[in-house]
Amino acid sequence: METPPDDLPVYRVLTGPDDAKFCRRVSEALAKGYVLYGSPSVTFNGETVIVAQAVVWPAIAP
Repeated sequence: METPPDDLPVYRVLTGPDDAKFCRRVSEALAKGYVLYGSPSVTFNGETVIVAQAVVWPAIAP
């Protein structure tokens, strides 16, 4: 498949609290065919650890 399914963009940044829901979102993107792009970013907002992970469609992956 040359383009992502469901009219999704080729580049996505997934963000959210570091919890099972976030991990499922990343896992779902990988299951659809996306690949991880770079390392995750982690920050603390004073209450919760927040993570971000970029994913890209393989057709544009370096």
